[in-house]
Amino acid sequence: MKSVVCYGAKDLRLEEQEQPVAGPDQVLINIEAGGICGSDLHYYNHGGFGTVRIKEPMILGHEVSGRVAELGSHVDNLKIGDLVAVSPSHPCGSCRFCKEAMSNQCLDMRYYGSAMRFPHVQGAFRQRLVAGAEQCHPFKQETSSSEGAFAEPLAVALHAVKRGGSMMGRKVLVTGSGPIGALVVAVVKMHGALEVVATDVVDEPLKCAAKVGADRTINITKQARELGKYAADKGFFDVVIEASGNEQALVSALDLIRPQGRLVQLGLGGMVTIPQNLLVAKEIELCGTFRFHEEFAWAVALIGSGRLPLKALLTDVYPVTEVNQAFETANNRTTSMKVQLTFN
Repeated sequence: MKSVVCYGAKDLRLEEQEQPVAGPDQVLINIEAGGICGSDLHYYNHGGFGTVRIKEPMILGHEVSGRVAELGSHVDNLKIGDLVAVSPSHPCGSCRFCKEAMSNQCLDMRYYGSAMRFPHVQGAFRQRLVAGAEQCHPFKQETSSSEGAFAEPLAVALHAVKRGGSMMGRKVLVTGSGPIGALVVAVVKMHGALEVVATDVVDEPLKCAAKVGADRTINITKQARELGKYAADKGFFDVVIEASGNEQALVSALDLIRPQGRLVQLGLGGMVTIPQNLLVAKEIELCGTFRFHEEFAWAVALIGSGRLPLKALLTDVYPVTEVNQAFETANNRTTSMKVQLTFN
């Protein structure tokens, strides 16, 4: 089978590897579609991020869907031919956080395509993947494999929105309109937000955000004054979900959020400096959001229902044989939102 293996920065190879064999509690999946994520791009462009570096060849990828090809002898909740989304998250189930129903904080998490531990956890960009039956979520309704591969980023968005509290009748700002930010827009709109404003520094992602539900979009490099108007009278927004990881976006959000509003930090960045006086005087709740757990099953159900306009976010599809071109295309935010690979 063919696998997408990263050896380091700008060293991505399509290699032939042995087909895996499913154990009693596992299934063999013919992978059909896989989305290129921001973390995949960090490995491709820089060989890692922060202190996390690739130390051995690692298969990339964690946003995948495919068809069940073989069932382990103990598997009875799936059938051959099922289209499934595969959760890349495999918590241990026995640490203190797993026992407290906080599996996304697992102390011994194994996550597809991650160099955070060594040996690395190999990813899912391969033609055939063996996964635990509990990681495989079948689609009950007719769904395409390309839509199915959105389950992981949608689960991230669902968890972030849950951290923001009730969205019914709320005014929400989403800063950063990449794939995750755009999915957050779609989710908060679906949850009854009264007004949703999306920002970015590039026009093309904002067009996608508008297609999935943003009532207004603002390019802050061109319309900074328009965004600044929302700071009047101690702020306008009930909830801000910061999806860019940019320090200035976080700091600006403190001016734009109303007293006792909630700021959810979703985007990953580095060290930031924030004005404590605004956080304290306006009684703003600042919270983080990290990965997901039960939201993955919710994402699969929502995708199957057809209630979210996911096709608006899929801008490019490449066969796995053109993987390097696919990654270069995904690097260009002026032309691409979500880029996927096909494996069959």
